[in-house]
This record gives sequence, structure tokens and C-alpha cells, in this order.
Amino acid sequence: MTEPNAIDAGEDDDTSESDDAELPRDVVDEVERLTRLERTAVDDNEATAYEQRRDDLLDEHDFTSRIRDDEGDDVLVLHPEEWHEDGVIRTDRIEDIDRAVEIPLEGTGDPDDWDDVEAHNRDLVATVREAHGEVHGDNAATLADFAGNHYAKPIESLTGDELGEFRTEYFVRNAWPSEKQQKMIDESIELVFEAAGERVPERRF
Repeated sequence: MTEPNAIDAGEDDDTSESDDAELPRDVVDEVERLTRLERTAVDDNEATAYEQRRDDLLDEHDFTSRIRDDEGDDVLVLHPEEWHEDGVIRTDRIEDIDRAVEIPLEGTGDPDDWDDVEAHNRDLVATVREAHGEVHGDNAATLADFAGNHYAKPIESLTGDELGEFRTEYFVRNAWPSEKQQKMIDESIELVFEAAGERVPERRF
């Protein structure tokens, strides 16, 4: 049996960006998004649903996925289905290793960086809670959970698409918000960015 690391794409991740890539950029992005949602789902049914949606999307392109442990950091690896036989990767079927796509799932990859990001985001939460009350504070805390656990980045660095993912999927399905929280979430997002001294990017939701 071949060691998985022997056939995974190496350090060059540019294959997912190339114009002639087998997996379109939007498919790779969606596969990554669904994988991250699966990993943070609050129950098994939700996780299974995300996993199934990801697998169905990859099936449309004759690809499959697995998680590889790269020195303690998880990496999502996408392979052509034809490389597999009975669940085992056959190296004799691999003609071009660059057909594989690797996606790091551990954010910054540096625990110290993650701690700094987490501390920064929690400071924003505390600022919002003190200035605007518990409901906005709770919403800010949920946004901090999302920014840290999904992307390991400061809240104000979230893109419009990432905020859309938070607002329409994570907040609704993972946070169990109260009615007041749901009514005030858009204002809460504005207040967090205001506390960070930034403007909210254009959001798609």
C-alpha cells in the first residue's frame, strides 16, 4: 500500500488557480467552505449534510477528497477519482501529480498567530459588549467564533463573501440565536467593524 504523502501535491498550490485546472476555482472554494462547515457543525446530521454536499460536488468532476495530517495541521486533498481503486490510491495511475489540489485547513498554521488573532477578536467582543449591551455582545462573540475557528483571521479581515457565509449559514445553523439576536445581527456586525476602525465590506446575503 502506498503512503498517501507520496502522491499528494507538493508545496506548490498554484494548480487550483490555473485557467486549465480540472476543478474550477469556484468549485474548490465551495468544497473548502463545506469542509470547514462540516468540521464546526454542532451535530452529526448537520456534519453529514455538509459532507454529502461536498462529495456530490466533487463527484460531478470525478474527484474525491480526504484529510491529510501535515505535521499536526490538517490539509484537505482533492484527487481525481481515477487514481483510486477500492479506496486505495494507485501510484501507477498517476500521470500528473499537479492534478491534485491541496487546501490547508488550519488557518494561520501558527498557534501563536492564532492566539494573537483570538485575543484581538475577543477584545472587539468586549468593546462591543461594554458599549452596546449583551445582545450585541453575544452576536459579536459568535462572529469571533466564526472568524477564529473557520478562518483564523481578525474579524475586520473577513471578506464580503465570508460575512455572507457567517450571516446566512453559520449564524443561523450553529449559533442558536435568540429572536433579539436575529433582529440585531446586521447592526451587531456594523458595531464590531466600527470597534475595529473599519468599514463593513460589501456582503452577499
